[in-house]
Amino acid sequence: MLRAIALVLLAVVTACSGGADGALPAAPEVLAKAAEAMKKVSALGFTIETEGRPPVQVRRADGNLTREGDAKGTVQIDVLGSLQELEFVLVGDTVHFKGPTGGYQRMSRADLARLYDPSAILDPARGVPALLSNAADARTEAEERVGSADAYRVAVTLSQQSLAALVPGVRQDVKGQVWIEKSGGRLLKASLPMGEGDASGTVIVTLTDYDVPVTVTPPAG
Repeated sequence: MLRAIALVLLAVVTACSGGADGALPAAPEVLAKAAEAMKKVSALGFTIETEGRPPVQVRRADGNLTREGDAKGTVQIDVLGSLQELEFVLVGDTVHFKGPTGGYQRMSRADLARLYDPSAILDPARGVPALLSNAADARTEAEERVGSADAYRVAVTLSQQSLAALVPGVRQDVKGQVWIEKSGGRLLKASLPMGEGDASGTVIVTLTDYDVPVTVTPPAG
């Protein structure tokens, strides 16, 4: 009898443990679904923030972006130790930008891309879809809330080549974490530790306002 009870208890414990682990889907499946979901996004809001002193030129950026690559927002760039904040409106091949004073000036999309190109986020070939498809060492760690959405937290290794289009200045592969929306499979957040010693920190990317219509028009004048 005691042996039978012990076997029953062991079976219950094993079932409970297996259920907890089994509730988390395999990371490759989560990332594959996310990569496909991101290819269908028509517009989004984005925020890039930094904690500490990661070795990247962009310290903060936020704005809205369309699938066609038009975007508007602000970007804070570290230029030789001095922070420069710019407003930008990216329409077609032209970027309208201005600093804290003065009016708008113009540059080409190619010129902007040397500093930061927000349109890369939704580019299937070099943006988030490619980043997720090429992630290595993926492991689903937990189920968490990001804002008002349920998400899977997945540990990943992301290559320098894949990250460089999204976060200019990245010079290393990054072992980080991504949060993937449970219901729609879209990327909600990424935490990217990088650098060494005093020149180290974390880049945090947050994506919101999925498929909310965005109108981007050149500024007057």
